[in-house]
Amino acid sequence: MAKRSVQAYIEEVPCWEGGARLAGPPLSGMQWLVWSLATAGKFFEGLIVFMGGVALPLISEQFAMTSTDKGLVTAATLAGILVGALALGGLADRLGRKPVFIGEMVLLALALVAAAMSSGTSSLVAALFVIGLALGADYPTAHLVISESIPAAVRGRLVLGAFSFQALGAVLGTAIAAVVLGSKPELGTWRIFYLLPVVPVLLVVWGRLFLPESSHWLVSKGRVKKAEKHLGKLLGRKDVELLDLEIAEEGHISRSQDWRQLFQGKMQRATILASVPWFLQDLSTYGIGIFTPVIIAAAFGANANAHTVAAVIHNDLIGARGTALVDLGFLVGIACAIFLTDRWGRIPLQIFGFVGCAAGMMIAAAGNRNGQSHLVVIVTGFVLFQFMTNLGPNAQTYLLAGEVFPTRLRGLGAGLAAATGKVGAVLTAFFFPTLLATWGTERLLPLLALTSLLGAVITWIYRIETTGVDMESI
Repeated sequence: MAKRSVQAYIEEVPCWEGGARLAGPPLSGMQWLVWSLATAGKFFEGLIVFMGGVALPLISEQFAMTSTDKGLVTAATLAGILVGALALGGLADRLGRKPVFIGEMVLLALALVAAAMSSGTSSLVAALFVIGLALGADYPTAHLVISESIPAAVRGRLVLGAFSFQALGAVLGTAIAAVVLGSKPELGTWRIFYLLPVVPVLLVVWGRLFLPESSHWLVSKGRVKKAEKHLGKLLGRKDVELLDLEIAEEGHISRSQDWRQLFQGKMQRATILASVPWFLQDLSTYGIGIFTPVIIAAAFGANANAHTVAAVIHNDLIGARGTALVDLGFLVGIACAIFLTDRWGRIPLQIFGFVGCAAGMMIAAAGNRNGQSHLVVIVTGFVLFQFMTNLGPNAQTYLLAGEVFPTRLRGLGAGLAAATGKVGAVLTAFFFPTLLATWGTERLLPLLALTSLLGAVITWIYRIETTGVDMESI
């Protein structure tokens, strides 16, 4: 049998007796296991971050937090994700996908226990930052593990399918927190929120121990024999003979990894496309996320002037239940993205989504003019925004970041893109409440609408369509 590349084996369609062929390459049990375990990081991110939103009023009351303390707690996980994606994502290119894939979950379990045991604001902020480090490392690594193991025809759907678990985690996290707090209405209940995910995280660690290493990565490091073994494990076959693709195409093996390569030649275009729209998308996504609880509180009748412990818990329950209901809109957008991304393409959906986000924010802004709030109009604008961001930029920026870079720089590039996005999230977490109080929604939401339109323009100028393109052709 002639030697072939890794992707050629992954894309192979069996031919049965009589010449009958399947419509596309089938997925082995191991490929499905890789995918299912890769969904965990996004699920835990949604679960933990949204549980943290319910926990914050309880923690604030118990630790007597100042406004600065609240800002630090809110931004700690986001800052950790930023650093984790930037600093730890690149380790997947140096050490391999599997060690980072396992190590990030071990770190997450330890940090969750530390958060639950926190004795004050400082120790809690430190633990939340480490939680963010672990979740940040998962941003590029989970994408790489899936995309380097899956046929090109279904790659978009499966990557976004894994990404959708973030929304599922968000909905379940808020709902579980509401149930736990309802059954145990005490200030210290927030500690349970951080302990609940520990056992599931450890089960994911155990499962990831049995996964193969990425054969694409092994070939990029010149370890072809080991790549054959791990590809055979992935596909459930023993007749794998690999061609060292880099030697065949380039005449040499390029093993180096340098940040500067991301800003040189053709890589510069990929870096801008992967990073700048993600930054612009996170500005508005996290801005709306901060503002939405105010609307939920008004809609469900929370008493903003109550300061007793009982009132704090009561208001927190109202916000948790209301937000869990509204967050179901996230799932609709991401479901449409999964269905359409391999049909319409990444770039059209990202541009369409950015324009839709701008429209949603303009509708929400129109609902709060001349000192009068029209709740139905505001909520309609927010729902449209949530749908469009998950259909477009929230999903597609994540997908593109793991596809536009070559294997040897894929973890580094995807990590840089995720970190750039989280710069926007951290800036919003710090400055949005102040700008909202100073400018009001009439001025702030149209400004965020402009950032979305700018995201659409940047996407079009630097477009690189990766739909259906195999990972060796990038």
